[in-house]
Amino acid sequence: MTDADILAEFRAAEALLEGHFILSSGLRSSRYLQCARVLMDPARAARLVAALVAKLPHEARAATAVVAPAMGGVIVGYEVARQLGIESLFVERPAGVFELRRGFRLTLGQPVLMVEDVVTTGLSSREAIAAIEGAGGKVVAGACLVDRSNGKADIGVPLTALIRLDVPTYAADALPPELAAIPAVKPGSRAA
Repeated sequence: MTDADILAEFRAAEALLEGHFILSSGLRSSRYLQCARVLMDPARAARLVAALVAKLPHEARAATAVVAPAMGGVIVGYEVARQLGIESLFVERPAGVFELRRGFRLTLGQPVLMVEDVVTTGLSSREAIAAIEGAGGKVVAGACLVDRSNGKADIGVPLTALIRLDVPTYAADALPPELAAIPAVKPGSRAA
């Protein structure tokens, strides 16, 4: 699957948005990829994840569980786990910090693949990895559908992305005039 094919899937799902967006990190952007929309079609999700799984390196395939951060990573994490034939778990933030809940457990040293939908700064990924390691797991690699940092985000482990994009982000007080002229919206699940 080429980058053009992947972006065509996002456009077909009306998941590639243009405007003024407040990202989970608090940064601003003129483009937003709404992975929830692209993943709402199970056949499309399976196609995209199959292309991601095909790119996974050997160390990622050593994982015996996938752990994804809620909300955005849950569907893609589940589908990666399904295609790899391993367990799917997720971390969530009931009190603002990621943790395993719902009876999910990891064994000490269990190799884990951390899976996200979108990586921008890597903050959520690093927080999820800290929770996984705090629960005894050993994160061997990360994976995501979209790396908005174009490979610049450091999550502390090797990160495989289905597609890497260079989408500029801006601090709220450093917006280009054309972005400042548009009202900002917050489409993600995390409070800025």
